[in-house]
Amino acid sequence: MKVAVVGSTGMVGQVMLKVLEERNFPVTELIPVASEKSVGKKVKYKQKEFTIVSMKDAIAAKPDIAIFSAGGSTSLEFAPLFAEAGVTVIDNSSAWRMDPDKKLVVPEINADVLTKEDKIIANPNCSTIQLVMVLGPLNKKYDLKRVIVSTYQSVTGTGKAAVDQLNGEISGNDTAKVYPYQIFKNALPHCDVFADDDYTKEEIKLMKEPKKILGDDTFNLTATAVRVPVQGGHSESVNIEFENEFELDEVRKILSETPGVVVMDDVKNNHYPMPLYSEGKDEVFVGRIRRDLSQPKTLNLWIVADNLRKGAATNAVQIAEYLVANNLV
Repeated sequence: MKVAVVGSTGMVGQVMLKVLEERNFPVTELIPVASEKSVGKKVKYKQKEFTIVSMKDAIAAKPDIAIFSAGGSTSLEFAPLFAEAGVTVIDNSSAWRMDPDKKLVVPEINADVLTKEDKIIANPNCSTIQLVMVLGPLNKKYDLKRVIVSTYQSVTGTGKAAVDQLNGEISGNDTAKVYPYQIFKNALPHCDVFADDDYTKEEIKLMKEPKKILGDDTFNLTATAVRVPVQGGHSESVNIEFENEFELDEVRKILSETPGVVVMDDVKNNHYPMPLYSEGKDEVFVGRIRRDLSQPKTLNLWIVADNLRKGAATNAVQIAEYLVANNLV
């Protein structure tokens, strides 16, 4: 496989290179791509240095797969050019997610929708991925009616400058602010920009993307997204109302048997998911599984995952692995 990583110098791009290496993806030729100012610089992969090339040169090289993590505008401009050259693009931005002609994929949940004709495949939002890893199997069994999700999102979701802001505030250094307020010792109910309806773009993604991935628009979903001074991963408090009754032991069994999901639910021994545990791991962790005592057929739980890995890089690489395993590329 000739593989291009577009945005290879960014936080997610760097993790993509790491995940490709860790999972021993069959890369015969690596083509790192970044902005014009980075062309000629080097990135490391498998203890070797590779020279960053321009978009034009990467397209001319005709890779089999191009994994994008370079922002929406870059993807809108260049993903179609790669696709026209016969390259299969897996895009981590929000550019193509809600396009009706593009597939939005979490491999454990809906990889079977992919075909050889899919030349631009969308990687979902980080918060969406960990959410549907839990909603998917439960929806099949109990039929979702309504979901309420509140997120507690890592600064790594904003990028390196946000991490620098947090670390600068912790150490008392004057660092450029990415957020409208300090993030240290704070929680900002403000992820991405506000839309006309006063929801943020992050909340809108969370409300729309799960329905597309699950192929089900019969349930309602609402979200509040909050940025917290954490680096290890995103956390979500989720309240799920089902059409059908459930038993807690069966819920735990279903989730524990779902590939990529780890149940951490032993409150007597203070065993529950936290970003501290999820950092650097590919699994989605779920715990605090309990019945909502305020109304019937309703469940509360807590979901944590590393947003740079399963929430971005790992999910994209898993899509690539599925394509290769099923001769779709």
